[in-house]
Amino acid sequence: MDQPVPYLDLAAQMRPLRKEIDAAIARTLDNCSFCLGPDVTQFEKDFARYCNAQHAVGFNSGTSALHVALLLLNIGPGDEVITTPCTFVATSWAISYVGAKPVYVDVDDKTFNLDPKLVERAITPRTKAIMPVHLYGQPCDLDALLEIGRKHKLPLVEDACQAHGAKYRGKVVGTFGVMSGFSFYPGKNLGAYGEGGALVTNDAALATRARSLREHGSTQRYYHDEVGFNYRMEGIQGAVLGIKLKHLDKWTQERRRVAHGYHKLLADTPLQLPLEADYAESCYHLYVVRHPRRDELKKHLEAHKVGCALHYPVPLHLQKCYASLGHKQGAFPVSEKAANQCLSLPIYPELTDSQVERVAAVIRDFFKK
Repeated sequence: MDQPVPYLDLAAQMRPLRKEIDAAIARTLDNCSFCLGPDVTQFEKDFARYCNAQHAVGFNSGTSALHVALLLLNIGPGDEVITTPCTFVATSWAISYVGAKPVYVDVDDKTFNLDPKLVERAITPRTKAIMPVHLYGQPCDLDALLEIGRKHKLPLVEDACQAHGAKYRGKVVGTFGVMSGFSFYPGKNLGAYGEGGALVTNDAALATRARSLREHGSTQRYYHDEVGFNYRMEGIQGAVLGIKLKHLDKWTQERRRVAHGYHKLLADTPLQLPLEADYAESCYHLYVVRHPRRDELKKHLEAHKVGCALHYPVPLHLQKCYASLGHKQGAFPVSEKAANQCLSLPIYPELTDSQVERVAAVIRDFFKK
C-alpha cells in the first residue's frame, strides 16, 4: 500500500537537529535570557549577514515587523499604502494597524505577484508607500517597482515573510526596499519553534528606532520616548533560529530540487505550474498549481492520502474585515481567479524523489479519469 505523503513534515526537519537545538535551548534556559538576550542578538547579526544587510531587528512575528516598518515611515491615518489582495492577511494588517488604508492592485497572472503595470495608476496624493509581497517565495519584479517608487518618491517595503533566501538578479531579497519584514512562523522556510519575525534594513537610524518601538518605546529601561509595543523576540526562538539558519541554503536547494521534480513530472498535465521569472530564483516556500477543477483535484489527492492546502481561498478585498473598503466581486479578477483555482502541493526539504513521483502520479491519474 502506498504510504501517505504529508503536506508538511516539521518533525522530519527537527530530528537531525534535535541534539544541537536542545543544547542551544538549554544554554538559553541556563542563562535565563528569555526575552531578547544574547541568542537573539547573535541571530540578528547572523541574519543581517545572510541578507547582505547592515541591520536585522528581531520581533515576535513578521506581522509586528511590518507594522513597525510602516510606523518608521510615519504612515498613519488618512494615508494609503499600495499592496496586493493575493496574500496572507498580515500584509494588510500592518497597514490597518497604523490607521492607513490598504489600496489593492491586482497581480500578474503568471507569477501571482503585484503587477507593476497596474501600480502607477493606483497612486494618489495620499499614497505613502508600496508594499509588495514575494508570494510563495517568488521574488517580485523589483526593478519595475523601484522605478515607480523613485518616480513618485514612494518608499518600497518588502514583505519577504515567505521569501527567506529567494534571490532577485542574484541578490537575496530583503534589501531592495528601505525595509523588509520576515516571518519565522514554524512552517516558514526558516521557522522558529513558536512565533518570530525580523525587520531588515540598511538604515541605522531606522534600526535603532525599531529596537526601541519593539520594547515599549524605550532605549533605557523605564524611560519611554514614545508609545511603543511589546514586540520582543523570545530568547529561545533566537537560539533555535541561530541553529537553523546555518542549514537554510541547503534546505533551499532541496526545495528547488522538489520543485524541479514537479516541473518535470507535471509538465504535460493541464495544470498551470509556478513560473520562475528570468530575474528570479525562488526559494519555493510553496509550490502552487492552478486549475479550474481545483476542488475536485484536492479531494482526489486527499482520498489517496496526499496532503495539499489552499493558499488563499478568499482574496483580501473580499474578506469581511475589509468590507468597508467597498470592493465587490470582480474588482481584482486575477487575484479572484487564483483564489478559486490555486492548490499547494507538498514541498519541504525532506520530501524524497519517490514521494514527489507519487504526488505527480496521483495527479496524473486524476486527469486520466
